[in-house]
Amino acid sequence: GDDDPIDPRNWSLLRRGTNIAIVGYLTFVQSWAGAAESMANSKASEEQGHSRVAENLIVALYLFGIGAGSVFVGPISETVGRNPTYLVFTFCFLCFVVGAALAPSFDGRLVCRFFMGVCVSATLTINGSSVGDQFRPVKRSLVFPALAWINVAAPMIAPIASGWTVESPRLGWRWNEWFTLIISAPAFLLALFFLPESYLPLLLDWKAQGLRRATGDRRYVSEHAQSATFKERLKHGITMAPRFFGTEPVIAVLGLYLTLIYVLMFTFLSGFEYIFEKTYGLSTGLMGSCFGAIAAGTTTCTLLAPGFYSWTRRKTEHVKGAPVAPELRLWPAIVAGPLLPVSLFWLGWVNDSSISIWCSLGACFLYGAAMFAIYVSSYEYIIDSYGENSATALSSITFVRYMVAGGMVMAARPMYSGIGVHWTLTLLGCIGLILAPGPLIFWKLGPKLRRKSPFA
Repeated sequence: GDDDPIDPRNWSLLRRGTNIAIVGYLTFVQSWAGAAESMANSKASEEQGHSRVAENLIVALYLFGIGAGSVFVGPISETVGRNPTYLVFTFCFLCFVVGAALAPSFDGRLVCRFFMGVCVSATLTINGSSVGDQFRPVKRSLVFPALAWINVAAPMIAPIASGWTVESPRLGWRWNEWFTLIISAPAFLLALFFLPESYLPLLLDWKAQGLRRATGDRRYVSEHAQSATFKERLKHGITMAPRFFGTEPVIAVLGLYLTLIYVLMFTFLSGFEYIFEKTYGLSTGLMGSCFGAIAAGTTTCTLLAPGFYSWTRRKTEHVKGAPVAPELRLWPAIVAGPLLPVSLFWLGWVNDSSISIWCSLGACFLYGAAMFAIYVSSYEYIIDSYGENSATALSSITFVRYMVAGGMVMAARPMYSGIGVHWTLTLLGCIGLILAPGPLIFWKLGPKLRRKSPFA
């Protein structure tokens, strides 16, 4: 029932807030790990005797691992629950962090980084589901941006610390992995002792089991116990993901938008060397600190979430548990859509040593704000549009996003050095310009598209 205390959406706000804070901590440290080694490219490649392009595999394989794992973790979490999925995968992640820190060879580091990505895929794929488990649609407009900020800001904050760690004569590049372990271990322990299960179908299954034991009546059974097995869920997820991309315009366009955002985020890990270090003669530490401008943009945009939440409440007339029209979620992306290509053109064409570095940092700030608004809007629009099918829709996008981003990480260094900063960012800006009208089109045509869709 609507007031059943077993339903996580009826738990106290303090308890739910604590749970999301723990999930957020897990998400932060595991998103951080993806970019933590990015500033070590030069010194690690020198020490282990391979090219700097090959060293980019350290980030690329991490992203490929996330993409590969994202196919499996949704069905796993819906079979055994969110909590065991977080704990088992995070524990394995910590083991591979130690492996990457101690690996004497480049090959060993690559293997460990790939499996770190596979383990991280659990947290990065289902953290949004934990928000959906515990918050109704209106409150989600306040809570989800906070978790989204962690997803997109952590990879931009990691290079700041990484740059100074690499430059330190007392620490060195291997300390990036040790530092990741130091901040990740407490997150695992907090989850182990304080994070409860929040997947309602599984909680109802436990309730049914308790009633069967207490009464001896075998008629107490949950829908979850009678639903598909893990194998059936996995088969459904694998076969449905391509169908979503092939038949759903919303998934195709917003999926490409999110893919572009992640391509930019992770190619900047190499691109900032050309944009800032080579142009302005910065040290590795100062070059890593430039990522703070993107993080500041995402943070500023996050601070607007309470205002958007108040607006959503007014639109739903303060009715508890009221559904939210999916088109309402699109407004941040409609505003930010044109700003994304503007920020890229701006960053590309002011890249000259005769122009103040603060001008380039201003473009990075604008990119961070625009990227975050599009990310949050797209996710919430898909969740509200596809309901129970949103997990499959988002897993298909996650798979494509990380696989393409991983491939582009390998292309980034040759691209920036081959055609230069100006034309690289112009090319990416043109792709952003083509995708910019997407949210506005869905705002107009969204209801019509949902009526035609078998999944919406």
